[in-house]
Amino acid sequence: MTTARQLHFSYEDYLRALDGSELKLEYCAGVIYAMAGGTLAHAELSAAAIRILGQTLLGRCVVLTSDAKVRVETSDFAGFPDATVVCGERHTSRIDANALINPTIIVEVTSRSTEQYDRGEKLAHYQRLPSLKAVLFVSHRERHVTLVERKAEWVTTELRSGARVAIADPGTSFSVDELYAGITLDPN
Repeated sequence: MTTARQLHFSYEDYLRALDGSELKLEYCAGVIYAMAGGTLAHAELSAAAIRILGQTLLGRCVVLTSDAKVRVETSDFAGFPDATVVCGERHTSRIDANALINPTIIVEVTSRSTEQYDRGEKLAHYQRLPSLKAVLFVSHRERHVTLVERKAEWVTTELRSGARVAIADPGTSFSVDELYAGITLDPN
């Protein structure tokens, strides 16, 4: 991940930069981050997650690609998850009509350059969203999904080949092996 730094960028500066950028840019409290491009395995895993969630949630929720921006207003964060699920009416930010503020499920496919950030700081931002029920981290190296799910508190479940990913709310499940079927993973 590359950081473009200035003392402080406003959210309006971020929107202008995003409008003129060929890169995906994320924003966090005055800092703009340029997100690196992904591998073929990353793209395949993102597409597989969108396909599976789209099928299992058909008619109940909308599944969006990585072009959907998510904003966490309480921490002044905006990013582009690999997939976003919204159940019910979509709500957008009062300062950014192109940013969702009420995702139900977020999917992040890991990569070598962003995995720590995704599982750490970025997850902490996502967990501030009152509507969010689950975050899925899909490994780019092995058949391994981490489910971080809101129950009485946030609960993390590690799932590997042979297991099923079961998300209580909105009520969906699929097998880890189905998600990874036919995909050649990145070696590192």
